[in-house]
Amino acid sequence: MVISDVDFEDVKNKAEAYYKTIGEIDCPYLKDKVLFNAKGLDHIKFKEWDKARSVQDQYVRLRLLKIAPQVISQSHTLQEYFETSRFERQKINSRWEKRLITVRYYGFVAIINSHRIKVIVKEIEGGGKFFWSLIPFWKTRKGIDHKNQKILHEGDLEAE
Repeated sequence: MVISDVDFEDVKNKAEAYYKTIGEIDCPYLKDKVLFNAKGLDHIKFKEWDKARSVQDQYVRLRLLKIAPQVISQSHTLQEYFETSRFERQKINSRWEKRLITVRYYGFVAIINSHRIKVIVKEIEGGGKFFWSLIPFWKTRKGIDHKNQKILHEGDLEAE
């Protein structure tokens, strides 16, 4: 799929403008609010702090971003949970430091308007829950029994 610069900028500008209007969403499963802050939008555009996603990856995620609040607000079932200790960048005494801290990831899967997506909510110990990522569609692969198996996620939830 080839995406023109004009199409990409249009989708990016619309998604960013929409994202700024969301604020926070009630999540029935978590019984808590999920904040849509700059961290989530940055993660849609960057795999890591200083490594941008491909234009195609950003384009697909930005186009589907409008579905994320709906998935969170309607989720009564958790499909994935992961807890780990990892180094997180935090601003301490006016400077950025990396601290080892407990991080929890909650994954909600939905099919909305024929789009299969997984929405990841992240919680850093001592802080609130916030939108972290949106993973579009999923792959299938032949299993040992030669049947197709859905692969919703492979690898690090932090990077997805």
